[in-house]
Amino acid sequence: MENDSIQTTAQHKILWFVMRAYKCEGKAEERLSGDGGLDYFIPKHYALRSYHGVKSRRLVPVIPSLVFVRASRRQLINFKKDNNFLQYVMSKTSGGNEFLIVPDDQMSNFIKVASQLEENLTYFKPEEIDIKKGTKVRIHGGPFDGVEGVFMRTEGVRDRRLVVLLEGVMAVSAKVHPDLVEVLK
Repeated sequence: MENDSIQTTAQHKILWFVMRAYKCEGKAEERLSGDGGLDYFIPKHYALRSYHGVKSRRLVPVIPSLVFVRASRRQLINFKKDNNFLQYVMSKTSGGNEFLIVPDDQMSNFIKVASQLEENLTYFKPEEIDIKKGTKVRIHGGPFDGVEGVFMRTEGVRDRRLVVLLEGVMAVSAKVHPDLVEVLK
């Protein structure tokens, strides 16, 4: 009886799920933002693209088909009944039988950094960066006010940068003035 109440609570807890919308990010964005839609985030950046021989600067997803959706499992199941284009990303650490979920605090820090489109951001795969080499910090002021991450050197850049990691998914780094950095213990 107690186990049933725990499962029911888990079904209704709102989490950030990592999902794929294979070859249809536009469709995913349209349906997720429409009536009965869910909170979502698609990390994007500006890139030069050539369409019909004309080069232009366009806002495109950083990783094609990657979508972060904030909902409960029950809400996602109901949403997927009508919209089967979204697929769960499974966790590699659990042997592939658990959904990949990002904690709220990591996701809010990541969104705050990744949504600064005009900043010079660099994205990494989790295995490309070793956050143990950095210092845990919080930023005070500027566009990244309140963001917690790791202050460290990254490949290809001379100065130290703020790195926000989504464990098992990706990391983003941004240049931050050292005067805005508070070292955390």
